Amino acid sequence: MFDILLYLFESYFDIGSYPDHDKLSVKLSAAGFEEDDINQALTWLSGLQQLTRAAYPDNINHSGTRLYTDFESQRISPEGLRFLAFWEHSKLITPIEREMIIDRVLALGRKNLSLDKLKLIVLMVLWSQHEDLDPMIIEDLLTPADSAQLH
Repeated sequence: MFDILLYLFESYFDIGSYPDHDKLSVKLSAAGFEEDDINQALTWLSGLQQLTRAAYPDNINHSGTRLYTDFESQRISPEGLRFLAFWEHSKLITPIEREMIIDRVLALGRKNLSLDKLKLIVLMVLWSQHEDLDPMIIEDLLTPADSAQLH
């Protein structure tokens, strides 16, 4: 599924510019993706498109630290939790965007999501919420987590 999300990001300028689900499913199948992965990705994207800032309270804590439930902590790796905290503290994401990211992580139903997969979810959420993403943010989110160790 994550390969499909990356493919869509690289293939379409705007998250809303890809075709309807039926046509997109055919295109993804022709590109070599498995039907189960396509269905999972399209379902996940539908949930992403339904997220709106209005669904979250305006007074989400802007000054404190987000405490994660045990359930959330089981879904996001410790590195991923640190990444989210750093990005929020650095004002790269808002508390509402953080909650949208957590929503999309939980929608996967997977345990211990790796940092690289979390970064792709962050990219997709930001892509859905912003007209223009800073190229440096895109580069950071698409750079594998362990690549810094290679230098």
